[in-house]
Amino acid sequence: MSNVSTPSADKRLGSVVIPYRRCEPGTQPDYLFSSYRATVRRAPSRPLIVLPHTLSEVTGPMFGHESIAENDNDLTRQHTGETLGERIIVSGYVRDGDGHRVRNTLIEIWQANAAGRYAHVLDNHPAPLDPNFTGAGRTLTDANGFYSFVTIKPGAYPWRNHENAWRPAHIHYSLFGPAFATRLISQMYFPGDPLFAYDPVMQSISDERARQRLVCSFDLETTKPEWALGYRFDIVLRGRNATPFEDQ
Repeated sequence: MSNVSTPSADKRLGSVVIPYRRCEPGTQPDYLFSSYRATVRRAPSRPLIVLPHTLSEVTGPMFGHESIAENDNDLTRQHTGETLGERIIVSGYVRDGDGHRVRNTLIEIWQANAAGRYAHVLDNHPAPLDPNFTGAGRTLTDANGFYSFVTIKPGAYPWRNHENAWRPAHIHYSLFGPAFATRLISQMYFPGDPLFAYDPVMQSISDERARQRLVCSFDLETTKPEWALGYRFDIVLRGRNATPFEDQ
């Protein structure tokens, strides 16, 4: 997905490998953004060496597509008790750079709970854990490239990148293409968050229009009365309107 275009299944199984088309300048974050301290430690210090992909790298292996459980896309029903927080529905389409919907794409999400804490041993934020919310889900896009998750709106949390640093509420996204090498990772934010201007992760994308493509929109059509608010988050894999992804 990130490394190659997405030709038809016939071409993927044949001898044609279409090379990756690079994104428009400014639409993807740089490897090094000094305000985002982690990039200072992990950004490459020498020019990258481009290695052409072989057919086996861009056609397989695939992992996880066949093992999705019934409640994997509903993070509020993975435990016996009721989850805490504001229930939401997040849905949208996955498209390629030409606007075609991409089916059978494995999407995984992970997030903090409503109090802004991850169910992870390394998260020592003094906020309460929810025993009925693990914060991870997965699903496949359908024949029309559509996906949907039911979850809880995550809370903001401190992250010690700089003085009084707080991450805006967000949900992490991972998408798998026809092979493990074509994994893409991104984040989805919520509209109107006052922390956007103070978040080096979001500000590492220099193009304001590209930053806004990481922000979901309220969707009354998918909102369920007296049950959950709906949000729309479409994902574009490449092209001028591509969704920003990490570590291109």
